[in-house]
Amino acid sequence: MNIFEIKNNKKQYLSLLLLGDEQEDMIDRYLERGIMYALEEGGAVRAVCVVTDEGDGTLELKNLAVAPDCQRRGYGQRMVDFLCETYQGRYARLLVGTGNSPLTLPFYEVCGFRRSHVAANFFTDNYDHPIFEGGVQLIDMIYLSKTL
Repeated sequence: MNIFEIKNNKKQYLSLLLLGDEQEDMIDRYLERGIMYALEEGGAVRAVCVVTDEGDGTLELKNLAVAPDCQRRGYGQRMVDFLCETYQGRYARLLVGTGNSPLTLPFYEVCGFRRSHVAANFFTDNYDHPIFEGGVQLIDMIYLSKTL
């Protein structure tokens, strides 16, 4: 397993990025200013993530996506662990925003994140269509934080 930075042609991984954030213009808001990593195993990219510097010692995980046939194998958690190891001592905390989904909230909590705050109506105000995950319509952005 190898995790490496993607510096050029980040959109070549758009199909994966769209698993983590299903509207391309929303991805465009952070992709170029962010640092992108890919997890490769067996010659294939299995997961990607994008982090951004939000100031005041905060690094934000904007996108984390694992290929559908590779989910539930620890790749997502390995990416979070990599970010924590890489940025510990350089940032005070890692922040992630997600919907009130029964699929993603428990994942981040298992990774050591704790609920921080809520951005009301984020998904309904910023996406051009309703987003459903795990049978739940995403409305508010739930932010979680992890001390680095």
